[in-house]
Amino acid sequence: MTTIDRIRRLIAILAAGAGALLALGAASPALAATTRVPVYGPPAGLAPGQVPAQVHTVIVAGMPGWQIALIALAAALAAATVAVVLDRARAARRAASATTA
Repeated sequence: MTTIDRIRRLIAILAAGAGALLALGAASPALAATTRVPVYGPPAGLAPGQVPAQVHTVIVAGMPGWQIALIALAAALAAATVAVVLDRARAARRAASATTA
C-alpha cells in the first residue's frame, strides 16, 4: 500500500466522520422537539371537577414533510450518481493500469 493510498483512505474516513457529525447536528433539533414532558396531575388553579381548556398548537415555522422527503430523495440520487461515477473511473483506471503493466 502506497502513501497516496493511505492518505486517500484517511481522507475518506475523515469525510465519513464529518458527514456523520453533520447528520447528527442536523437531526438534533428535531430530536429535542419530539421530547414530551410528563404531566402528573391537573394544572394548578383548577377547582375539583373543572376540566382544563384544550390547547391547540399553531405551527408558525417549519418545513413540510414533502419537502423533507424531496431533499432526502435528491441527496440519495446525488450520492448514487457520485458512487457510480467514481466506480466507473476506478474501473477504467484499473483497466488502463492492467494493460500497461
